[in-house]
Amino acid sequence: MPISGTPSRAELVDHLVRTRIAGDVATPRENNLSHYRKLANGDRHYWLGLELGDRWSDEQDVLAVMAERVGVNDDPEHRYGQDTIDPELTVAALDRLAGRLRKAADDGQRVLFATGHPGGLLDVHRATASALRTAGCEIVVIPDGLTTDEGYVMQFADVAMLEHGATLWHTHSGEPMKAILTALERAGRPLPDLVVADHGWAGYAGQHGVDSVGYADCNDPALFIAEAEGTVQVTVPLDDHVVSPRHYDPMTAYLLAEAGLS
Repeated sequence: MPISGTPSRAELVDHLVRTRIAGDVATPRENNLSHYRKLANGDRHYWLGLELGDRWSDEQDVLAVMAERVGVNDDPEHRYGQDTIDPELTVAALDRLAGRLRKAADDGQRVLFATGHPGGLLDVHRATASALRTAGCEIVVIPDGLTTDEGYVMQFADVAMLEHGATLWHTHSGEPMKAILTALERAGRPLPDLVVADHGWAGYAGQHGVDSVGYADCNDPALFIAEAEGTVQVTVPLDDHVVSPRHYDPMTAYLLAEAGLS
């Protein structure tokens, strides 16, 4: 069962491993390596809204970044079976994210929340948005009537998402964030000071020059590359869809406490 209240760092590390948010995660090694290869081969689906050019055309370079920033196995000969996320790296990234949230609160910044993984991370974003609003931030309201080829760009519980066929939609695309930022600019409204997101929502925002932070799984290397290059400020490594979204509650509580928002 998830622990209640705000965990200590050691308690959170233990919780992340027990719930497989980090540690021995469900995403298999072969899936990770396949995604690293596709990113290196220029498949833009795996670029998550970023423009990587030809800088990451060697999949071994991608693996090296993921070993350093996520804690996956750094052995290129390990092709199948178990892979890992280092829970200490997860918590260290949460600490960095907390610092950026604290700055947003101190400065009363405009913050936009979005997720391409509503089945896992919606409530993490919702709770963070609520805490920042209480601290004096403006939570950006997206323009109405936005669409992409995949569906409608909607906002529920302060979090922008893709809706398709009356269902909240999982997407890696940066197009929904592009639709939001383009519509804000056309309306003469200011862009967010900060985007808190995941997948292509975070990647496109960072590529567009907006301060961007987010979460990413060990099979989504683009955001970690973006952090290494300075395009995205913080990327938190975690399994982004474990068996219960309630398993993320202690992580969220730790994040908000470290940011001074609880």
